[in-house]
Amino acid sequence: MKTFKKDNGSIPIVCDLDLKRYLGNWFEIGRLPLRSEKGLENIRAIYNLKKNGEIEVINSGYKKGKKKEIRGSAWVSDERCKGSLVVRFFWPFKSEYNVIKLDKNYRYAVVMGNTKDNLWILSRTPHMDDKTYGEIIDFLYDKDFDIKKIINPIQDKK
Repeated sequence: MKTFKKDNGSIPIVCDLDLKRYLGNWFEIGRLPLRSEKGLENIRAIYNLKKNGEIEVINSGYKKGKKKEIRGSAWVSDERCKGSLVVRFFWPFKSEYNVIKLDKNYRYAVVMGNTKDNLWILSRTPHMDDKTYGEIIDFLYDKDFDIKKIINPIQDKK
C-alpha cells in the first residue's frame, strides 16, 4: 500500500481503488474549513469518466439558495496506486486527491489533499448513519486530524 509522509506521520492511501466503482454521485457529509466552500450547503461531487481516460469532476452546492458549480478534471498520479489522484479546476493549479478510507461497498469515502488541512467525508447518500460517521471520526482522530474543526454541511435537497 502506498503511503505518504506529511505532518506527523504516514497515512495510507487506498491503492486498490476501482475507479469505475468510484465514479458517480457523492454527497459531502463533512469537511475541514475551506474558503471556497464557506457558506455552501447541499454539496455534491459527481465523477464521470471522460473519453481521454481522465475523470470529469463536477462540484456543486448552494449558497443562499443559489447554485454554485465548478468543473475540473482528475487523473491518477501513479498507476500503482489508483487512490492517489490529482485534480485541476484552474490551469495551472492542481491539488492532490488521496482516498484514505473507503467502504468495501463504496458507500462512503474519506479523502484528503496533500496536508491534514484538506479533508472530505463523502457518502453515496445525503445522510450517513451515526455508527458509520463515528467510526470515520475515530479513524481520523487516530490519524491526528483536528476533528473538532470538521464542518457538517446541510444536506436537505433531493
